[in-house]
Amino acid sequence: MADSGGWRPPRPCETYRAEWEFCRSARHFLHHYYVHGKRPACEQWLRDLASCRDWEERRTAEAQRSLCESEQARVQAARKHTLVWALRQSPPADWHLPLPQEKDK
Repeated sequence: MADSGGWRPPRPCETYRAEWEFCRSARHFLHHYYVHGKRPACEQWLRDLASCRDWEERRTAEAQRSLCESEQARVQAARKHTLVWALRQSPPADWHLPLPQEKDK
């Protein structure tokens, strides 16, 4: 992070803009409110967009640091969710047998 000569933002600025617009859309609002019971927080996408544009225009270390921290936080948040299902190491022993047919139809 110290040498910013070849550094580029993790995503293009257009991606941050698209994510911010999607986050503010009515469809996303309704879905997020239904699932989580609260409004979606779109401010981080707007801050990331501003930092990305600042990086493109001025190449400031603050913009670079802000984008790196934001992406690291996003990765950490994605990793904290554990798997719901236990993954199999091998298929069940009777995987090749036909499924039972219901006779009550």
